[in-house]
Amino acid sequence: MNVKAVFNTLGKIAVVEGVLLVLPLFVSLVYSEFFSAAIFALTVVFAAAVGGILMLLTQRHSHVIYAKEGFAIVAGAWILISLIGALPFKLSGNIPSYTDAFFETVSGFTTTGASILTDIERLPKGMLFWRSFTHFIGGMGFLVFVMAIIPNITDRSIHILKAEVPGPAVGKLVPKIKDTAKILYLIYVAITLLEIIMLICGGMPVFDSVVHSFGTAGTGGFGIKSDSITSYSPYCQWVIGVFMMLFGINFNIYYLVLMRKFKDVLKSSELWGYITIMLVSTVIVTVNNLGIYSRLATSSRHSFFQVSSVMTTTGFATADFDTWGGISKAILLILMFIGSCAGSTGGGLKVSRVIMLFKIISREINRLLHPRAVNTIHFEGRKVDEGTIDGVSHYFAIYVICFVSAFLLISFESFGIETNFSATAACFNNIGPGFARVGPTLNYAAYSGFSKIVLSFAMLLGRLEIFPIIIAFSPSVWKK
Repeated sequence: MNVKAVFNTLGKIAVVEGVLLVLPLFVSLVYSEFFSAAIFALTVVFAAAVGGILMLLTQRHSHVIYAKEGFAIVAGAWILISLIGALPFKLSGNIPSYTDAFFETVSGFTTTGASILTDIERLPKGMLFWRSFTHFIGGMGFLVFVMAIIPNITDRSIHILKAEVPGPAVGKLVPKIKDTAKILYLIYVAITLLEIIMLICGGMPVFDSVVHSFGTAGTGGFGIKSDSITSYSPYCQWVIGVFMMLFGINFNIYYLVLMRKFKDVLKSSELWGYITIMLVSTVIVTVNNLGIYSRLATSSRHSFFQVSSVMTTTGFATADFDTWGGISKAILLILMFIGSCAGSTGGGLKVSRVIMLFKIISREINRLLHPRAVNTIHFEGRKVDEGTIDGVSHYFAIYVICFVSAFLLISFESFGIETNFSATAACFNNIGPGFARVGPTLNYAAYSGFSKIVLSFAMLLGRLEIFPIIIAFSPSVWKK
């Protein structure tokens, strides 16, 4: 392990976060929130100092990055930016407990949207901006952003991209990894700007449009009102619902569209699977909710919004889906685990993995029936190699073990199995709201500090897809 390279990169990341903290500082000044501005300024200085010290101590050493350095950098970076990002909430007194502030910040960066705040609307504008901005930063990946802007990025940094971008396989869109990072972020920013414009055209205030677009882009779901998106117009709800669906699509698809490779887009089995699951789920939930909403238009709007929100692991809400019928809640619970597409900003298992798991199961059944037959698995028009198949199977096994472990650890809380199970599912899959005491109208404030730490690491495990955290905390990895 090249420890010096790891800490040198972490130093750069701390400095970049300090630069990004200037934005909420500026927002605080615009709204004459001078105390908040001072807190952000103090945090900027602290982040720059931490980064500067780390870079100064490691500047004369080799900065070559291999696979294990990539995993260690990603895990360390996400913990570091969460520790620093929590300081404005704590120092300002808006979240008195640092554990709570850490939980809220991890939830923001991992685009989970689980909150401990009971009165969101009392927060200053600058704090609300930073809270939602963490979604935007974490959505595409903080280190993808760093690779796009800082110099001296080599193609060995693909190890960082592979460790951070969600999905069973990650490759370069173009030969240079730095250019790949730039393309991903340009697409990401362009779609976000389009949503901001459409929300403003629908009558949503500029500040609200920006922060909600940040939450949609990162599929995070932090709202600035206690009722989330409920009080906004049906037009705004439809816009956010559609954009949540768009951000749940693999960003490689958008690149193919830009390159006018429409045939490749139409051949994407993951894209068709994603759209099919979302549309079928919406139809079933809409029909099931007709007893609650008398009009078909109202039922379809709320149903589509919540299906889109849960499947893309965003977590915005236009209705209290905890009061819906059993079949509707069951579908939403299943969608929590399926998640969105690989290479998107969403969480969950990913549609590609679910498709491949079914193909693996089908192959094993065929092997039992026809032992001598040659059974190959094809996905996206190509033969899947055994390494990828093993990777999907192993990931699912570790996923189940981590999920069960987190569920058991928070089950010491006396909130009931529905609350604890859905809380684990919502945090591990980066969704936010669950059912019962962590439903869309409630929050995670009642959990103990221990459970909040467990759920915080569940969010990190889910966002980074387990392996970076496990590898970074393995003592053998840090040996020379």
